[in-house]
Amino acid sequence: MAERTDEQHNAKMKKKQAAHEKIMANKTVEKGLLIVHTGKGKGKTTAALGMVLRAIGHGRKVGVVQFVKGAMSTGEKVVFDAFPNNVEFKPMGEGFTWDTQDRARDIAVAQAAWEEVKRMIADPSYDMVLADELNIVLRYDYLPLDEVLEAVRSRPGMKHVIITGRNAPEALIEAADLVTEMTLVKHPFRAGIKAQAGIEF
Repeated sequence: MAERTDEQHNAKMKKKQAAHEKIMANKTVEKGLLIVHTGKGKGKTTAALGMVLRAIGHGRKVGVVQFVKGAMSTGEKVVFDAFPNNVEFKPMGEGFTWDTQDRARDIAVAQAAWEEVKRMIADPSYDMVLADELNIVLRYDYLPLDEVLEAVRSRPGMKHVIITGRNAPEALIEAADLVTEMTLVKHPFRAGIKAQAGIEF
């Protein structure tokens, strides 16, 4: 294949720039987004926490409620505790259902965490709310899906809501503005490597 000259490259990039500007010209709507991160691959919470960091960088206020995590110390809690005016970070879970082995308690914990999410969604001072691993409790029917859908659909117009966890319900995917499915290609856990600080927590 012949190497492209600088002149050819510049001409191609000018065409790409013009096409991009044409596409962007009609992208004028600004609204709060319902964002869902799902799938079997690692990175759902990590990506959501990256959005929380971006929001902090823009001086926004964010509420984070964790439905499963909470029984362990995480690096993100240490970071977010340094920004008390920007982040309310509430790890309310007690671990995975196979750890607790108490369905009634799991349901009660999920409902308490959901009350916090609803409070943050309704509170106009929050610009973004992250419901981390909410999809897991929905999968186990710990919360009514209809109630969750109603809360996210009736949120204030500029409020962003992020929901993470495997097995997002189809109705939630349909309601969302942005859905990303993390695909598992390779994971160190399968090679006998345990979860590590700074990577998984």
